[in-house]
Parts: sequence; structure tokens; C-alpha cells
Amino acid sequence: MNLLAGKNALVFGLANERSIAWGITKAFHQQGAKIGVSYAGEVLERRVRPLAESLEIDFVEQCDVSQDNQIQAVAERAAEKFGEIDILVHSIGFANRDDLTGPYYQTSRSGFHLALDISAYSFTALAKAFQPILRQGGSLLTLTFHASERVYPTYNVMAIAKAALEASVRYLAYDLGGQGVRVNAISAGPIRTLAAAGVSSFKTMYREFTKVAPLRQNITIEDVGNAAVFLCSDMASKTTGQILFVDSGFNILGLTEIVE
Repeated sequence: MNLLAGKNALVFGLANERSIAWGITKAFHQQGAKIGVSYAGEVLERRVRPLAESLEIDFVEQCDVSQDNQIQAVAERAAEKFGEIDILVHSIGFANRDDLTGPYYQTSRSGFHLALDISAYSFTALAKAFQPILRQGGSLLTLTFHASERVYPTYNVMAIAKAALEASVRYLAYDLGGQGVRVNAISAGPIRTLAAAGVSSFKTMYREFTKVAPLRQNITIEDVGNAAVFLCSDMASKTTGQILFVDSGFNILGLTEIVE
């Protein structure tokens, strides 16, 4: 199957072979998309370029998404390379490690601004910069987490950022709907990524997850990649403004320790 044949896709947020962005990139490649990738800084380049070369991706751009001029520069280079863009993936999140420990009320003002800027506003900034070259029928996709709706201790300010990101999905879906562009998000279960390593409770969360999730299975980057293919393909042509859970059903649970 080539569900994405003839489509141009850009994936922002590739860091290494464990990245959700890499699972999405591989799935897009398998389904025939022409792909470009972006990474956050020079430190990551030595990891990202070999991955891109393994799939014969020759559009590899560094972009600090807190800088509008860098986003605009990548958009301009993408226009030169691809003409129009069908798919834009935002797989980006960051918060200071100090703001991911202890109680949420201890979040610093500067840390709050940073987390919301990088993890939430950057999706809106990308949509704004790429809007002129988004093709009719195109798709924007971002990654979120269930902490936007429920309390996960020590996820703290990142949970607030994810809630803002999900609200952005709905408003962007409304704004871009007239252009025929869809906007959705995937809410994935815990996955061992570079970003997850910064959450102090992640190891416990990951270890306990399969004991309570209905499917009793962990989530892989390939699982998320397959869901991304669906949402960004013509098979989901009438789906927009939605949060698709890829979490073995964990989000449906209330109390799980109940005596039968």
C-alpha cells in the first residue's frame, strides 16, 4: 500500500532512533511520502543526519522553533524544495527539568513561559509560517499526552502545555478548515524517548502501564507512526480537530484496583 504516495511531508522534532518523530518518518516513508525532517540543534545533527540518509531524505534542516525567523527560513527552503506541503508534523516538547519535579505550584514564571512556547505555541507558529504553501486536502499533526486531562504527578507544567496544545488543535482546525486543511493530534501512551527521560516519574509509569492498560501492551513508535499515516492520509479526509488515543486503551480507565 502507498497511502501517502505523491504527498510531501515535513516532520519537526526528530532527535534519535527512539523519537516518536522517527516512528512517524519511517511509516510515512513506507507509505510513499516524500519527506523532509527538522531537528532542534547542532548537538542532535550527528544523530539525525544518518537516520535521514538511511531513508534517502535529503531535506534536513535545523530549526529552533522559539525563533520565528528560523521557522520562516525553513518554510521558505521547503517551498523551494517541495513547492507545496501536504503534511506537517509537530513532535516537539520541552520544559526545564526543575519544573518537572515537586509540586506544580513551584513552577517558575520563566519555566512556564518556556514550556508553553516550545511545547504549544510552536505548533501555531509552524502553522502560520507554512499556511501559504499548505496544499488543499493537507494535514497538520501534533503529539500530546493524557496528562492534558488527568493528573500525572511531576508531569507538571508539561501537562498545562499539552492542554494548550490540544486547544490549539481545535482552533487551528477551525481556521484552516476553509482551506481544506485538517488538524489533529495523537495522544500516545508512555514511550521511552529522549523527552520522556526528563520526567522523574516516567520509569514507574512505564513499568506499571501494562499492568492496568486494557490491552496489557506497551506503545511503540511504530504504533504511533501507523496512526499518523491514517490521520494524514485521504482515509481520514473528514477528520479534523480530534485527539486520537494510541495508548492500549489506558485513557478509558477510572479506578483499576477494585475488588471483584
